Amino acid sequence: MSIFNRQTIAAFLLGSTLAVGIGTYAVDRHQDGHRSHIGRLYAEVQATDAQKAKIDPLVKAAMDDLKPLHEQLHALHKKLLEQASAPTIDRAALEATRQQGLALADKASKRLIQLVADVGDALTPEQRKKLAEHLSHGRRFRGM
Repeated sequence: MSIFNRQTIAAFLLGSTLAVGIGTYAVDRHQDGHRSHIGRLYAEVQATDAQKAKIDPLVKAAMDDLKPLHEQLHALHKKLLEQASAPTIDRAALEATRQQGLALADKASKRLIQLVADVGDALTPEQRKKLAEHLSHGRRFRGM
């Protein structure tokens, strides 16, 4: 297998795993520990009860949309590993799988951006700034 193909596979795995993984992590964290994780975020931005009531269904809907993408990612990952370990490398099949992964990552990314915008609409500019600071400190995976 040439270096280009290894780089293509690595880029596909990294990109699709990152995009869908973030969404899936959020699904699991939101559903399993909603009050503790999102509660800390609400406290940090000082969200009102009205804002919480508006944001909670937005997050739940996004998580419901992202969960199937995670399952599709697992199937693509398995398919890619099978293709990469085949006796003969089928470049066209690898490329098709890569394209599927890119489409999946794009779909997840669009849904996450929609969630960011929807939540942003429910917050004040000052709260959005606090949220951005919260996320910029690498706490997005520990605090949400």
